[in-house]
Amino acid sequence: LERERPQAVVVAVPSDAHHPVVLDALAAGCHVLVEKPIAATVEQADDLVRAASKAKKVLAVGHIERYNPAVLELKRRLEEGQLGRVFQLHARRLGPFPHRVRDVGVVVDLATHDLDVMRYLTGTEIVRVYAETKREVHTSREDLVTGLVRFADGPMGILEINWLTPPKIRELTVTGEKGMFHADYLTQDLIFYENAAAADHNWEQITILRGVSEGVMVKYAIQKREPLRAELEAFLAKVEGRPATIVSGEDGTEALRLAQAMIDSGEEGRVILLGRK
Repeated sequence: LERERPQAVVVAVPSDAHHPVVLDALAAGCHVLVEKPIAATVEQADDLVRAASKAKKVLAVGHIERYNPAVLELKRRLEEGQLGRVFQLHARRLGPFPHRVRDVGVVVDLATHDLDVMRYLTGTEIVRVYAETKREVHTSREDLVTGLVRFADGPMGILEINWLTPPKIRELTVTGEKGMFHADYLTQDLIFYENAAAADHNWEQITILRGVSEGVMVKYAIQKREPLRAELEAFLAKVEGRPATIVSGEDGTEALRLAQAMIDSGEEGRVILLGRK
């Protein structure tokens, strides 16, 4: 860092080294994009956010699914009200065991993606967490989790995540008054399944869901794009002071906080209530 004096750096070291390496980069005057998880502990993550704020540097976190074109299009359509009230989000992130991962379990490595995306799509906070975890292949940490979360304004989220499934599956469904969206992270496809019973009603004037029936199915034409490139371009734009949306240090910290709550719930066999400031 002293020799090259870069304006911005990407930190992609093992997660237990994130804290000291990011602090060194900030102290050297660098803007930082750190791979997720932001740090090994929530306390370290809070420290990084404070350090970046004090240094007046950009601290972005590599939650790459936020830049998936299917997720961006889904967010846009939810904000337009195409689904009406959101009832449930259901994430499935399954695949074989990655031998490269030894320092964290499946919750921190994978569930953080879906916890972050769910917060992003709903625009609200998770207030309650319950999870069941198991360890089948990993030598020391969980490699399977089934989680249930509740959002402050009502929707619930379901997470099915493991390192035990032969095929790689990355998908999200969002169910609401007017139907269901299905997003495939791998193919970057977004499909809408209409609730025909809601299609001809003005939901702003109706408080009771009067029925559900199968309507039309629409597969949207989405411009495919490499999420990693989009993430890096957004980070550099933010560094240069241009308009850009990044996953902030605060967002990364919250994803880690929620992941730790899931781990605690699985180990302790209880619901975790999350206090909010």
